[in-house]
Amino acid sequence: MPKRSLSPLHRATTHWTTGRRILVAAVVITALLGAAGLTAWFTSRSGQGKTGVSPAVPGASSPAGTTPKPSVGTGSVPAPPKVTDPLAYARAAAVLLWSYDTRTTSRDQHLAGMNAWMTSETKYTDWTAISGQIPDPVLWSRMADNSQYATAAVGEAHFPSAFKQALAENPSAITEAYIYAVTVTGKQTIAWKNGGGGAEDRAVTLAVQCRPGSDCALVSLAPSVAP
Repeated sequence: MPKRSLSPLHRATTHWTTGRRILVAAVVITALLGAAGLTAWFTSRSGQGKTGVSPAVPGASSPAGTTPKPSVGTGSVPAPPKVTDPLAYARAAAVLLWSYDTRTTSRDQHLAGMNAWMTSETKYTDWTAISGQIPDPVLWSRMADNSQYATAAVGEAHFPSAFKQALAENPSAITEAYIYAVTVTGKQTIAWKNGGGGAEDRAVTLAVQCRPGSDCALVSLAPSVAP
């Protein structure tokens, strides 16, 4: 039996719309990178269906009053950082993708919080890829019944080698959209009631937009990790 992941958030979605996938590929890869390897990251599919999720331990729901009720707004989801460095923003975005708290945050609140991290330039934003990391409502409810939450720690962030090579060959290409590919590694720790939990290493390649004079924003993520 293949090993199941502990996280419901760690893999890239396989449900990108055709138009959005082509646009992201065209901007981030063709116009900016010109690298065949990067084309594969943003256009290939990494399997069918949704990812495996962390164990939702069977059992009764928590007694009334023991689990905090979600507050109005975005719950435990942090606001996006006001930074202009794509590496710093990608590090923070990776923590966002690998963290959640069903004890204090509803699924809708979590999605609203994540949406605030996206670029406002609709021609580039790939919300489908990001929102696809969140479990469906039924699974989120099961996780909440078990007070499941996850925290994340980032190890490092770097521009993939093909990105750096392509940028060196054509430095002006990035000025079209100022979208950077960034690979982030780290670790996710997950826990649920009655002492359950575990940890796994994580890695993701993100597309981050950082226009001059503006704070960075999240664009998309790749279906596989770029070295």
